[in-house]
Amino acid sequence: MLRYVLTAALALSAAPALANDSVAELGTGGLILSRSDAVAMQSEDLFISPDKVTVDYVFHNNTDKDVDAIVAFPMPDISGDPEEMPAIPENQSDNFLGFEVTIDGVAAKPQLEQKVFALGIDIGADLKAQNVPFNPFGDAAKAALAKLPQAVAEDWVNRGIIIEDTADDGSGMKSSYAPFWQLRSTYWWRSTFPANKDVHVSHRYKPSVGGTSSVSFFYDGQFQGQYATYKTRYCMDDTFENAVRKAAKDNPEGYPKYYESRIAYILTTGGNWAAGTIGKFKLTVDKGNPKDLVSFCGDNVKKVGPTSFEMTANDFYPEHDIDILLLEPSDSNGGDAN
Repeated sequence: MLRYVLTAALALSAAPALANDSVAELGTGGLILSRSDAVAMQSEDLFISPDKVTVDYVFHNNTDKDVDAIVAFPMPDISGDPEEMPAIPENQSDNFLGFEVTIDGVAAKPQLEQKVFALGIDIGADLKAQNVPFNPFGDAAKAALAKLPQAVAEDWVNRGIIIEDTADDGSGMKSSYAPFWQLRSTYWWRSTFPANKDVHVSHRYKPSVGGTSSVSFFYDGQFQGQYATYKTRYCMDDTFENAVRKAAKDNPEGYPKYYESRIAYILTTGGNWAAGTIGKFKLTVDKGNPKDLVSFCGDNVKKVGPTSFEMTANDFYPEHDIDILLLEPSDSNGGDAN
């Protein structure tokens, strides 16, 4: 696999991050079809940026008969834990990624299926019985937990559904109950693929962008910590590493002044279509800010704009997921990108 990196400006300012300064990204992907040897994916046009993910598909029914199929969009699982906060774009909504889909240009209304688990056991009926919303990060769920009968609360603590959380709300330390369950959400709909015809399906959502308030793989003047993992996962090459090294050298305090952002796109869950390959695949990664550094793995990636990079392939088989690393100058006076 070839490596691709874009180098940006290096004049920056921020303090090194501790481990608890990190926010975890949630890996999210595209659509999944119920298995069909009749429907082929003619093309997939995937666009990823820190602000949005858009995917445009063209499916073709290769047979003389209409094909009915289930199409699903699995949302990333989210788990309640007061000590961890994943990057959730709209954490008060069941549609926490702002997912939207159109079929042949017409907005679809997919159904949302949600299940909740504690210790691997479905606890949906328990939450419904107490009028507790399923979203563990929503204010409504926390408010509902505060109204639980004491016997129910104690039972739920023993079963790993909730935990007691003690925190300072500004008026002193106080205890409350916090969600500890896992939410699994899937949007799905039934779709008909007419005989010998194309169907255009497009969807978009807001990505979960993880982050750290400094470069987590470089400190004390050298690459260390998560460096080996990052080098493999994001295909960091000499150009990228030299940019980070120069940023540290240019800073009298000795560390590179960047904020770190991460995006994970799950590409390997598809393949339930004829041939299992994508006829024409196009990936566009847009870093958003011309001053940012970006690194990701890809073959024959080309720069197609001031902030965007493109990879194309024919008869593409998705063997690897897409992981994108962005380093944003914490000094707004950073220079222009290369």
